[in-house]
Amino acid sequence: MSDKLPVWSLTDFYDSIESEKIRADLQKCFDEALELQQKYEGKIASLSANEASNLIVCYEQIIILLGKISSHADLCFAADTSNPEFAQHSQNMREAINAIQSNLVFIELELGSISEVQYLQMLKEEAFAHYQPWLRLLRLASKYNLEPRLEKLLVEQSPTNRQAWVRLFDETFSELRFEFLGEQLTETEILNKLSKADPNVRATAAASLSKVLNDNLRLFTLITNTISKQKDTEERWRGYKGVISSRNLANDVDDHTVDTLVETVTNRMPELSHRYYKLKAGWLGGETMPWWDRNAPIAGNEGKKFSWQEACEIVQSSFDGFDAEMGELAKQFFDNSWIDAEIRTGKASGAFSHPSVTTVHPYILMNFEGYSRDVMTLAHEMGHGVHQLLAAEQGELMSSTPLTLAETASVFSEMLTFHTILDAETSEQSKRLMLSDKIEDMLNTVVRQVAFHNFEYLVHTHRRKGELSSDEISKFWVETQKQALGPGIRIDDSFKPIWAYVPHFVHSPFYVYAYAFGDCLVNALWQIYQDGSDTDFNIHYKTLLRSGGTVRFDQALTPFSLKPSEAEFWNKGLDMLSTMIDQLEGL
Repeated sequence: MSDKLPVWSLTDFYDSIESEKIRADLQKCFDEALELQQKYEGKIASLSANEASNLIVCYEQIIILLGKISSHADLCFAADTSNPEFAQHSQNMREAINAIQSNLVFIELELGSISEVQYLQMLKEEAFAHYQPWLRLLRLASKYNLEPRLEKLLVEQSPTNRQAWVRLFDETFSELRFEFLGEQLTETEILNKLSKADPNVRATAAASLSKVLNDNLRLFTLITNTISKQKDTEERWRGYKGVISSRNLANDVDDHTVDTLVETVTNRMPELSHRYYKLKAGWLGGETMPWWDRNAPIAGNEGKKFSWQEACEIVQSSFDGFDAEMGELAKQFFDNSWIDAEIRTGKASGAFSHPSVTTVHPYILMNFEGYSRDVMTLAHEMGHGVHQLLAAEQGELMSSTPLTLAETASVFSEMLTFHTILDAETSEQSKRLMLSDKIEDMLNTVVRQVAFHNFEYLVHTHRRKGELSSDEISKFWVETQKQALGPGIRIDDSFKPIWAYVPHFVHSPFYVYAYAFGDCLVNALWQIYQDGSDTDFNIHYKTLLRSGGTVRFDQALTPFSLKPSEAEFWNKGLDMLSTMIDQLEGL
């Protein structure tokens, strides 16, 4: 492996956005979708099980090809959001794809509304029964479906409704520049400054971040209000009651389980985050610390830096040491051009593993600086990537993992990598610092994300009563973050606009609880893995990842004897975090 930061190649999709193959594939999808519509619309209830399964196969093939086109366009845009040609191409492909999908809306609507007696009879045919997990979700959602013409309208309008506001958010952030000691930094660069050792650097970066966000807060407030109103309007027409009910249905999880998670974490914030940040403030030399010091390195420096090659070797050895098959899957990402780790102007901030389509492979994007957090990010996204490869065995319609399990592999991979680095460390002082870093990471994943969830809940609930001002949104932000951070963190007016940079609020409302779900779940799984009580742990774990969207989260966890609907389950995961803080406190 080279030390040169990799840039992905998207030629496994198409040679470029100018490729004639894209236009040919779009036309193929259009023709085939129109043919299915003319042949089957209004008639699915009269089909035999075999005829219906053949229709689903044809539908799945169109979805794969459309996914290939959209993945290529979206990844080109993510690689350079400042490129107007990529932005235009992405929008054009989105509009063309939605026009084609509008002709296919009838398939899922009609399959979801087949009478129960007929449906159970059709399940007796093996070819139809193969799609039962996907069909089950269609039928669960069917009571919230609108009449077909309205569903088609929503599909065709989506590029100019919510998706357009998401695009505006992304393009705006790609153009923002943050003044820092005479330099003009990108969002990624200014956020990285908040983890630097020099307190003056952190304070200067925080001031710049706050100022730029505040200067643009009117736009971000408009985006937030519009997306929330559009969400509320559609969900009211569909008959959803709670502001989070549609997300929970999409995640195939009941409201009670999510409420139990959120309530359990919120109740334990004083014991976890409040206690830790009070300790950290003391290590930094005071009784309290400003909000921008939350991620300050407690050792007085940013810690050891890793080359790209070292990071790759650490993550690869973590996967190899756990399971040979998963190690081989991880190796493919390093051996091929499936990762884009270079930091450059215009590139999307943060990190993700894009699942692409089941006939290609995932792609990982990250911005690698070389610190331990970047090694953890690589491990996190590699976990997603390997999970996506394993789940691809289920086919396009059933490979997508619900958010309840989507963060399992990523967080588990972080844990593997953390212990790989920890076991190789010989200095006791370094081990203590690593323990502190891990605690902070877990607090960010569990407590902070639940605080984000609580913020979103207030925003979407109050938006139902009327448009929210920037001050009102910022008030909800400060209220929920104070609750999570505790008295050890000082929050002033500069913190008020910081909510505006969190992309999940715009891209995927109520996504954030999935991180807390995954972390607590992994803590429980990790304890089972460590104590050796499940001699077939690797087999059960890979079966869970392979299941994709075919098994509910509670059924997937049955082999591990875990029950997420009970507070005891969440407390088990939080107990592990509390014990780690105990250990650090004792040191």
